[in-house]
Amino acid sequence: MSDILIVDDERDIRELISDILQDEGFATRLAGNSDDAMKEINGEAPGLIILDIWLKDSRMDGIDILKAVKRDNPDVPVVIISGHGNIEIAVAAIKQGAYDFIEKPFNIDQLLVVIRRAMETSRLRHENSSLKRQDAGPSEMIGASAAFRSLTGQLDKVTKSNGRVMLSGPAGSGKEVAARYIHRNSNRANAPFVTVNCAGVEPERMEEVLFGRETSDRGVEPGLLEQAHGGVVYFDEVADMPLGTQSKILRVLVDQQFQRVGGNDKVRVDLRVISSTNRDLDACIAAGTFRQELYHRLNVVPIAVPSLEERREDIPVLAGHFIEGFNKSQGLPLRDMSEDAAALLQTMIWPGNVRQLKNMVERILILGEGTGLIEARELPGEEDSDDQDGRVVLSGALATLPLREAREAFEREYLLTQINRFGGNISRTANFVGMERSALHRKLKSLGVVTTSKSGTRVAHLDEVEAAAE
Repeated sequence: MSDILIVDDERDIRELISDILQDEGFATRLAGNSDDAMKEINGEAPGLIILDIWLKDSRMDGIDILKAVKRDNPDVPVVIISGHGNIEIAVAAIKQGAYDFIEKPFNIDQLLVVIRRAMETSRLRHENSSLKRQDAGPSEMIGASAAFRSLTGQLDKVTKSNGRVMLSGPAGSGKEVAARYIHRNSNRANAPFVTVNCAGVEPERMEEVLFGRETSDRGVEPGLLEQAHGGVVYFDEVADMPLGTQSKILRVLVDQQFQRVGGNDKVRVDLRVISSTNRDLDACIAAGTFRQELYHRLNVVPIAVPSLEERREDIPVLAGHFIEGFNKSQGLPLRDMSEDAAALLQTMIWPGNVRQLKNMVERILILGEGTGLIEARELPGEEDSDDQDGRVVLSGALATLPLREAREAFEREYLLTQINRFGGNISRTANFVGMERSALHRKLKSLGVVTTSKSGTRVAHLDEVEAAAE
């Protein structure tokens, strides 16, 4: 996409321009009518188009070709030339997206200045878009637990295809990171990754945001789908998409084209769609808030993103990753996590998942007590867990139970926490708590604690039959 396409019905003019540009080091292609021009553009988009506005014996004039180029290849600059130029034609061309307008007979030096400026603008636009994609958001997957390995294994299987992926999981679990991981490792990695925040856009503006708009005073304003052309569009929390918009998105998925708001032309797009949700879409369909046809179109490859509590083994390495990130981005202290602090993080409840852990790490680094190890006492909520004599403070529930029942309740919760901390690995749990593995198995059975497989890892929980009996 570095050559220049010259479209003019006068052979002498297009060959003259071509000779001049070739002398200046540019590669050129020639077209004498609209059919030849569109064939060249659709075959391989040029770096720039010099376009005569009046084309004899053609189905389309220069304005029609300009509209088609801005619809299908919006990054290609178009310089309009015409021997019948007037201010109205110039204004119309600029409104339709032309880079500049030059009237015949033109000055060669002026034409070269406009062409060089347009090519440089196009180059800078591509570089800027590339940099934005690089800095748009994290795509590195961090972890080593069984649940994490299961997730990345599934993601790796879909990276090389164009299949639509539905990522499900609780808020803050890293669904967008997973979507960016697919994009970064796919054959669309150098194309755009555009996020549509379905919950963050006002319903009455959703179609304008997605499809763009055309107005007489402002011309063409591309929407997010057009900006994602050639790349990936990510529908974040797709269950929040307005019902009226869902039917139009369904049509886009079928036809790969749409109309801008206020426009008449069809806009063709090449998109891979990745969606995410933290809701039960089957329940949304039953409630009439989500279209079943759209669900089936989006849910080609369903992938569950595990919660942080399902991958507790990853908490220390995630915390270390965030510490390094905040050190680079904000200059916060580069501190290590003590074993006690890491163990305590692994036992905590994380309703906000990875996002909550990241926020907690940032808070610790900002309010921390120096540059040494992060100690357990610095974790939020731990400052009041022990009294001044180092005694363990009982919860109100435990304090009201007889000793035997209190001991069983403590042992049950303690072992549940430790097993889940070690990803369901009984051997590691037994080693940490100081018990023989066989003894630990007997203890777990007596307490009604069982382990089952979930999201690729072992998760400890109370036996439902035992719990019901109690």
